[in-house]
Order: sequence, then structure tokens, then C-alpha cells
Amino acid sequence: MTTTTSHSSAIVAKGLRKAYGDKTALDGIDLAVPTGSVFALLGPNGAGKTTAVKILSTLVTADAGELRVGGHDLATDPQAVRAAIGVTGQFSAVDGLITGEENMLLMADLHLLSRREGRRTAVELLERFDLVEAAKKPVSTYSGGMKRRLDLAMTLVGGPRIIFLDEPTTGLDPRSRHAMWGIIRELVSGGVTVFLTTQYLEEADELADRIAVLNNGRLAAEGSADELKRLVPGGHVRLRFTDPAAYQAAAVALREATLPRTPGFARAGGTPMDEALSLQIPSDGSQRELRSILDWLDSAGIEADELTVHTPDLDDVFFALTGTADVSDQPEEAVR
Repeated sequence: MTTTTSHSSAIVAKGLRKAYGDKTALDGIDLAVPTGSVFALLGPNGAGKTTAVKILSTLVTADAGELRVGGHDLATDPQAVRAAIGVTGQFSAVDGLITGEENMLLMADLHLLSRREGRRTAVELLERFDLVEAAKKPVSTYSGGMKRRLDLAMTLVGGPRIIFLDEPTTGLDPRSRHAMWGIIRELVSGGVTVFLTTQYLEEADELADRIAVLNNGRLAAEGSADELKRLVPGGHVRLRFTDPAAYQAAAVALREATLPRTPGFARAGGTPMDEALSLQIPSDGSQRELRSILDWLDSAGIEADELTVHTPDLDDVFFALTGTADVSDQPEEAVR
């Protein structure tokens, strides 16, 4: 995996440490988040995800580590960091007793925008987040998805180029979650960097350019979704046939074959699956292994009707790296 330098990184952490009494929340983690990308931090509750967000967004002080956000040193210039970032926490920060528009104007006042500029910004963001019709209504009447959209809209009032989203879609229905994904993609296409923590593995798979898996305060792995999926066994190439005779001939050839000694082939030969007229060959899904399989098929004179590559999903990766089947089935995070 390539290492991103600080020159092209919106967020850099080296040796980040934090403890609460005898409980170590973060144990010397290193992160580099490329500018204009989505970086997802996964981990069981209690792994330290929220602690990392709070430190990098200046809400909590680290015990140790070299930290730069937006090019600014977190220890010596936290105010410059605050001016460059926006934060949407796990729980909505909107005021339910006032309207959506009033929430936006309040945030504009906090950013010291002029009255005219504040109203213009509020109108633009309410339109962008499809909240115009509800703008004059009390936020207490909003659905969960509307409150999260308003929360993110308020985060954007100051025009931050780096946004921390701490489990932004928790509790949302699938439609609202997909709407939030669209908003995040739009932000990134405009050059914004998004640091995302999430309980939904498919969310990280869908959005993130790079993913880090945090376990017991340490980084268990980091890479793209595809890179992480290749870390665990279970990947294979499946050959499907419509002609039973072609299938039988391929099965015999596969049993007798001395397959190329790439990492995937070294595990075993192939597995016949008679009921589906398909053959399964272990593979990590890499281009090198796929090319080796195709070369072997050509040399053996085998023509499959369909070839598909199957790799483990992020659930498999998460379980393998943390011993936890799912992010969301853990007790409420103890370390904040």
C-alpha cells in the first residue's frame, strides 16, 4: 500500500495516543487522509473511533502524537484548525424549539457572518439539502433524516474544507441513508475532505476511498475496500457452464492441473459444484491471479460460459481483524 505524504494530506496523525486513567483509547495510531477524499474509520464500539474524531477536531487534547489538520499543527494552532473544519457528531446538534431557518441563521451568527451574508448562506444550504418547505417549521416536527440533513447543513455554514462525520446515518431509514450518501459524494466532488466513522460496513464500502479498521485503540489494517477484502481468505473465481459435457471436461482438467503457484492457487486446486455446473478456484481476486487463471483456461482449451470473481466482503474483513461479527452489535462505546 502506498503511504500518503503530509503535503497531499488534509489530516495527518503520527503516534496518536490517548488514555483515560488506566484505559488506553488510542495506542499510537498513524493516519494520513488525502485531500478531497472520504476516509472511513471502522471499529467495534469502544475501539476509540469517537475519541479520534474528538482529538482531531480539537475537542479533546491528545496525550502524545504529531497531528496536523488542514496543514495546521493541532498542538500549536488549534484555532486555525477550528477555522478549517466542520463537525457533525453522533447526535444531532440542532435546536428543536426553533425553526430550521433560525438554526441556520444562529450558526451564521456564530461564524460572524454579516446579516446579509448569513441569510444568503442559509437560503443556499436549505435549498441544497431540500429543506426549503420545512424551513419555517419547528425542528421538533422534522423526521430523523431531515434533522441529520439540517445538522450537516449547519456544519457547512462556515465553508469548511475538512468535515468530520461521526456516525452520521445511525438510526436513519435506508432512503434517508442513501440521501446522505449522495450529499457526501457531492461534497467530496467539490474538493471537501470527509473523515467518516460509521457502524455500517456497507456505508464504508460505498463511500470511502480508504478505510482504517481500529481495534482496541490500534490500527488493525488500512487500505482501500478492495485491498482490505484481499486480506482474508475465501476469495475465488467461479466458472459456470451451460453444457454438462463441457463442465465435466473442465472438472477433470482442473483436478489434474498443476496450477500456477500464485498465492491463491497455492492453497488448493478447484472445487466442483455439480448442481450449478460451476467450478470454484481459490483466488485473491488480484489482476495477477486472474491473468494466471485465464492463461490456464486457454492452455487447457476450456471455454466457460461465465467467469465471476468473488471476494470477501467488509463483514468478513471486520470479523477477521476484530473478532467481531458486526460493528453495531457491541455495547455502547465506553471510551469517549
